This record gives sequence, structure tokens and C-alpha cells, in this order.
Amino acid sequence: MKQNLNLPNCNQLAEKFAVKFPDLGVDDQNLLFWDEDVHFHKRGSVIYSEGDFAKGCFFLYSGILKVFKTGIEGKEQIIRFAKEGDLIGFRSVLSHERFCTSAKVIEDAVVCFIPANILTKLIQENSNFALQLMKVTCNELGEANNYITDIAQKTVRERLAEILVQLEDAFGLNDEGTLKISLTREELANMVGTATESVIRLLSEFKSDKLIELNGRKIKILDSRALRKTGGLL
Repeated sequence: MKQNLNLPNCNQLAEKFAVKFPDLGVDDQNLLFWDEDVHFHKRGSVIYSEGDFAKGCFFLYSGILKVFKTGIEGKEQIIRFAKEGDLIGFRSVLSHERFCTSAKVIEDAVVCFIPANILTKLIQENSNFALQLMKVTCNELGEANNYITDIAQKTVRERLAEILVQLEDAFGLNDEGTLKISLTREELANMVGTATESVIRLLSEFKSDKLIELNGRKIKILDSRALRKTGGLL
């Protein structure tokens, strides 16, 4: 759904984009954002689906998306979360493949579509941008490798503690100490790679151990150091 109110203009998009990709001149910025193909998406909206042809990639101006794969019986496996300033879907564009993941809005988002030919042209003409994009790709691959190692070597309890720490590091805490990102128990389970019932039980254990407090979907971190130790991060 597209709304005409409070959507960022070309300059605002370029300013946010430059935080992660600073080596862009005015011509590069105009190339990316002149058409301002920007849309507002409510929570639950699907930005792209696994198997869709990758006609372009997406720049997340604001909000949070979950990027996931669909497994057996439609069960989601969350790969990562995208937050403001992130570029998603670009690897499928560069490899000329269909999207291997899906992206869904979990906090209302403003998203700008960048056509495949525009991204390719920028990479060809700006070697610094190409290098920065390569670094982003390497970082994401490194995170994926760490996740595979955790699945193989850590217990579910350790993985859940690590996930909570990662969410704190990535999104921060509100003034009251709760995680800024709000997830369902099912979404947490999909991140950890376990059943929802196991996550509910373990969260209750963490609460009993005075590591966290729970208020609906809100999770308050009481002892970040102990949580890191539980997750094998210290």
C-alpha cells in the first residue's frame, strides 16, 4: 500500500543510504532515488516472497523486516532481521536468481524499491560502492556461518539467550529496559530453531532466574551479563 503523506524525498533517502554506503556522489544518489519508488507498509505486509523473480532490491528507510525461509509444513526459519538503512534482496539481483528468502514487515516500514538495472549500473560505475556491498555480503555470510555453528553445538537454552543478546545489541532497549523489537513467541522459536512451547518454557526459566521480566510480548533485560554467560558469549 502506498501513502502520499510523510514519505521521504530523494534527498532524505540518499542521506539515510549514505550512513552505510558513504561513497556516493550526487549523480549516484539521483540514479538510485530520482523516481522515489517509496511505499509505506503495515505490519504483516510481505515485501517479497521466496521464489519471486528478483526485479530489484529494497532499501529499508524505516521499520523492521524479518527475512526468512519456509521449511517443512510451511514452518518459517528466520534468517535475520533488517532494520533502517539496510539493503535487502540484492544478492538475488546480482546472481540473476529468484529470491531464496521472503521478507515480511514486523514493524511498520517505509521501503524504497531499486530496480535491478539501476543497482547493476551503480556497481559497474562506482567501485567503492561495489566494495562496500561486498563487505555487507561477507558480514551476512559470516552471521549465517555463526548461526549454523550455534545450531550444531549449542543447546536450545544457550541459543535463546544468545538471540536475546543479539536483539539487544542490534535494536537496543527502551528507557524501561525492554527490547525495542517486539516479537511473538513463535518468531523467537523460528529464530532459535525450536518449538514454540520450548521457547515459552525457557523464557519462564529465564524469568525465574531473574535474567528477564516478561510483560506480554515485551521482554525486559534484567541481567545482560548473566544472559551473555548463559549464551556462551563470555
